[in-house]
Amino acid sequence: MTEFQKIANIGGGVIGSSFSIIFARGGLNVTNISRNDDGVKRTQTKIETMLDQLLEKDVIDAEEKEDILSRISYSTDMEEVLKDVDYVQENWPETMEKKREVVELFEKYAPDDAVLASSTSGLLVSEIAKNAKHPERILGVHPYNPPHIIPLIEIIKGEKTDEALPEKVKTFFSDLGKIPVVLNKEVPGYIANRLQAAVFRESIDLVVNGVATMEDVDKALTFGPGIRWGIMGSALNFELASDKGLEGMVDVIGKSMLTWLDDMATWTEFPDDMSKVYEGVDEAIENRPKEIGDNREDLNDYRTSMLIDILKLHNLM
Repeated sequence: MTEFQKIANIGGGVIGSSFSIIFARGGLNVTNISRNDDGVKRTQTKIETMLDQLLEKDVIDAEEKEDILSRISYSTDMEEVLKDVDYVQENWPETMEKKREVVELFEKYAPDDAVLASSTSGLLVSEIAKNAKHPERILGVHPYNPPHIIPLIEIIKGEKTDEALPEKVKTFFSDLGKIPVVLNKEVPGYIANRLQAAVFRESIDLVVNGVATMEDVDKALTFGPGIRWGIMGSALNFELASDKGLEGMVDVIGKSMLTWLDDMATWTEFPDDMSKVYEGVDEAIENRPKEIGDNREDLNDYRTSMLIDILKLHNLM
């Protein structure tokens, strides 16, 4: 098992709660740090709910649930917990101010050889660690929501991150059953969120310009490329599009594809009028059959259930 054994997890929202499950399910003891006692109670409730979902879907059994819970402890004492850790996962709000506040506390209380990983969704690690005395031990570790289910972990090094650290953390999360990827170059939004943002921009543009409803755009994505993307990425899918592989596909439809790209959205500010998009989402939810979620709460439960079923096909659950 990895060299990281003493784990602290800062923050108890959806991401923080999920990370505690990841560590505990991987056989590690983890202390989840909240700001106050109310935060501790909310985190405990979230973790119980998440584990119950896994129990209902036969991902874990009752004995495993209790074993996972036994490995998670809770605290509001940052100083006490950080004084004896190997690895700290930070899940505070997505603002530079909050991230740098954690860096300051980490350097104040944690051992000199401890590692700090920020679960920022897109902030530059170099900026987060800008005022750090030892930025070489700080990096980004971005999960995909919900982290205890979706296996992706993006690992991002800052300009001054120790060159060997990303591979150590990659091994750490591989041992925990995740699928980590390492960015060779630091960019805002990393890999997955940039891809997601590009697709979402085009979805918005299609709706705002009256090409299709939000419901039909989402259906086209879900039952077209979305199904294939749930199996393999764009490059491998395109590799199968021609007898001559990706190169053959580009030769055949590449010029046509350029005309699509030339006509696609390039804006970097959201349109002034997003009403068609917002109303379209509400309408799409209302039009769904009850059994697949016709309100936000049931829709979330349905998504969780389907994610687990898909990952079972990949032998990842």
